[in-house]
Amino acid sequence: MADWLVEEGIGEHRAVRLSGDRIIESRVEWPGQLAAGHVGDATLVSRTAGAARGTVRFASGEEALVDRLPRDASEGAAIRVEVVRAAIGERGRTKLAQARPSDKASASPTLAERLRAEGHAVQVVHRFPDCGWDELVDEALDGTVAFAGGSLLFAPTPAMTVVDIDGTLPPRELALAAVAPLAEAIRRFDLGGSVGIDFPTLQAKADRRQVDEALGAALAGWPHERTAMNGFGFVQLVARLERPSLLHLARLSRTGFAARRLLRRAERIAEPGALLLTCHPAVEAALRPEWREALARRTGREVRIAADSTLALEAGFAQAVAS
Repeated sequence: MADWLVEEGIGEHRAVRLSGDRIIESRVEWPGQLAAGHVGDATLVSRTAGAARGTVRFASGEEALVDRLPRDASEGAAIRVEVVRAAIGERGRTKLAQARPSDKASASPTLAERLRAEGHAVQVVHRFPDCGWDELVDEALDGTVAFAGGSLLFAPTPAMTVVDIDGTLPPRELALAAVAPLAEAIRRFDLGGSVGIDFPTLQAKADRRQVDEALGAALAGWPHERTAMNGFGFVQLVARLERPSLLHLARLSRTGFAARRLLRRAERIAEPGALLLTCHPAVEAALRPEWREALARRTGREVRIAADSTLALEAGFAQAVAS
């Protein structure tokens, strides 16, 4: 089987890497938004006086922060840039994408193409095999990962993604029990950037060292830097950040995430008849006309939408009904 399987869905491309029938890594991308690896011409709309930083605007209207500007680059000029980090949504604001001047040919690689460029074997599939994708999405939406004796609580913040470890085990045993599911969740959610982990407070240095060693072993092969656990049980991880994680998309772009999930479910209905999508009014508003058209085209069916304000954002469902 290929290293990565990719579904090119409506409004969302998603990729998974499996071990057996379990997802061990994932990535999600929303086409139409700037992504790392995009190379194109933009207009320099502002520049910080005396600095090599500024803001560019692409033909799509999306803006990006740019650094390493040449001295002769002036406001209003066209400049070719490469996106090195996608925009990252936060509660109440969005961090703009980041870019740098480039002399590369124009390119807008898909998720599958970027994975191949990284050296992975990739297979584009119509549908993932049974591998727990919906369960992973539920974990991302809830921000909670349960394990024997405790749970991991994930909270994206402007400064970092914070992980709180809670449970009924004694502190040392709880910290050690959390290491493996924590390392798995980091990869499964595609976390990057700064991650702060609040382990139980461990008084003995030997206990803290044991947890540090276990965490290092569990995260082997995941490129990052890591602090040692301090006296309060806090550990910080720092990894390269190129894109929003599954957790960020699910928690901070909840309506758009729910709309795309509903489209995925609708596309997989096997029963004959028209497709009826029932969802919260905010999710209905997020279902773009071009997405509805794509669903009708892909399935060869009439698509109907029913709004129900009593449903939670993520509780939308699709069914086949008489045409």
